[in-house]
Amino acid sequence: MLLGVDVGGTFTDAVLVADGKVVTAKAPTTPGDQSEGVMTAVAAVLERAGRRAEEVTAFAHGMTVATNALLEGRAARTALVATEGFTDVVALGRQARADLYRLCAAHPAPLVPDELRFPAPERMTPDGPLRPLDANAAEALASTVAEAEPEAVAVVLLHAYRHPAHERAAGAALAAALPGVHVSLSHEVVGTFREYERAATTEIDAALSPLLGRYLRRLAERAREAGLPEPAIMQSNGGLIDVASAARHAAWTVLSGPAGGAAGAAFAARAAGIERALCLDMGGTSCDVCVVHDGAVGETGGGEIAGRPIALPMLDVHTVGAGGGSIAWRDAGGALRVGPRSAGAVPGPACYGRGGSEPTVTDANLLLGHLSPDAPLAGGVALDRSAAERAIRQLADTLELEPRACAEGIVRVANAEMTRALRLVTVERGIDPRDHALLAFGGAGPLHACAIADELGIARVLVPRASGVLAALGLVVAPRRRDAQRTVLRAGETLTAEAVAADVAELAQAARAALGAPEAELATTFELRYRGQAFELAIEAAPDATPTLLRTAFEAAHAERYGYCDPEQEVELVTVRVSASVSAPPLAAAAPTAAAPEELVGPTVHALPESTVLVPAGWRGTIGPDGTIDLQREPA
Repeated sequence: MLLGVDVGGTFTDAVLVADGKVVTAKAPTTPGDQSEGVMTAVAAVLERAGRRAEEVTAFAHGMTVATNALLEGRAARTALVATEGFTDVVALGRQARADLYRLCAAHPAPLVPDELRFPAPERMTPDGPLRPLDANAAEALASTVAEAEPEAVAVVLLHAYRHPAHERAAGAALAAALPGVHVSLSHEVVGTFREYERAATTEIDAALSPLLGRYLRRLAERAREAGLPEPAIMQSNGGLIDVASAARHAAWTVLSGPAGGAAGAAFAARAAGIERALCLDMGGTSCDVCVVHDGAVGETGGGEIAGRPIALPMLDVHTVGAGGGSIAWRDAGGALRVGPRSAGAVPGPACYGRGGSEPTVTDANLLLGHLSPDAPLAGGVALDRSAAERAIRQLADTLELEPRACAEGIVRVANAEMTRALRLVTVERGIDPRDHALLAFGGAGPLHACAIADELGIARVLVPRASGVLAALGLVVAPRRRDAQRTVLRAGETLTAEAVAADVAELAQAARAALGAPEAELATTFELRYRGQAFELAIEAAPDATPTLLRTAFEAAHAERYGYCDPEQEVELVTVRVSASVSAPPLAAAAPTAAAPEELVGPTVHALPESTVLVPAGWRGTIGPDGTIDLQREPA
């Protein structure tokens, strides 16, 4: 019996898989303490399945604790220890504007204020120590930091990705001077070069880890009391790690929630035999989009959350503030806008009857008849049409529109935002969306999928039967995984097959040891560039790839991305990343469903257990034996 629980902005989803049967349940998210909503959802799914907690063999969890804390600016009191002269590296950043044409736009302030930045009397070069950090200096530094009474400390010293001795010495001194205080060392968190990105990521890791650690300890305790196994936590890279590791490194989990949805989308695409799919995960607060090719979601070596760089492997998921609870409003120019502010779980959309008074996308869908007021939403939420109409009428009056026209406008604006997000991950990257299927999931995704497909010229939409809880199902099928990465900067005479093999072997040993699985499967990524270029291309290759094979693959990728390659130019191997993973137990085939209609002809609305499918005019579809809805646009 496998259990997956995903915390969203509005609902917490639970999936229980046993003997080929998938049982699902939802419960309202509890923002004050997400673990309460998690345990409520678990109790609901166990009751629905008629099973006991003691029967669960594995428990996987995806959450938004770290993400929300970063977005809301909630962080522990954090100190930064950096090489003397480099304590302001995060504040200085890349000296690039936050927005090219808005001079008033600013980057987010560093999480560590000026008074909590401390210089370390040391200097490390790429070739070794120039100014050693002796034991007395490390102890004096730790004593100075301790006087500031921080809750967490980030240690970022120059070139620690290659020579971590000084960071380890500083970390040991800080641990002795500040027992119980979290310490993040950059070579453990990131392990790659680029001082700003490494420092910003380590700062995030230190600032969020105490908050996440408290939540995970509370959740683990509640799970233990309920008779459940200790939860495994979803990382941003789509793999699961143990609670202790996640609590030590919150930066690894900042995209935990979206990663579960992406993993579920990849699983659904493989199950449907789709090689090329665009995934639309529209929940209550946001919408996540990604591309699935050959049954896998692409990965990136880093990203940005709330304007802050994260130099860690993560699934290539793009998020926009367009969910069912996104609030519609009138901007200063008189235009109708939707999101990114959300009604969330408390109070929720106006139609939930929990005190919300602002119009949301869900209210608009209810007013337009896309949702039935007589059928409660998953989690037992009853819908109040009159409350939705009152909320939308207030906005409609300010826009000088009829309420129904305003509701139609809200849906169109939300669709436009999600269409823009899908264009960002396709058209703007040279991918034609028209030869992809649109895989729609999340509680609200199937309501909007066909309209978005029309905008992108997509002729096929797939909606899994478990679309409303697909992110939780993604947790069940996700592998356990640990990554190890290091900047090696090899070129010319140092870029040899023996050197590359040694780098891979060392990182593979570290990744497998961290995972506790000596026989774990390995996947390797090599980041290469032409000498003189500022950024690299990530090339996936076998662990035993030779420099010749890497160059061939790099030049092919370079030609595809930029339209040319230069056989005469020297190639540099910048970073090596090794992933060790252990696959989840395979799911048994689900039993075919019965009673559902075999054909859907638009316009119609079809209710699923945790979501609703809107089939507009000009679309028709069939329901497969496993409950998957396959919609296709009728020829013009």
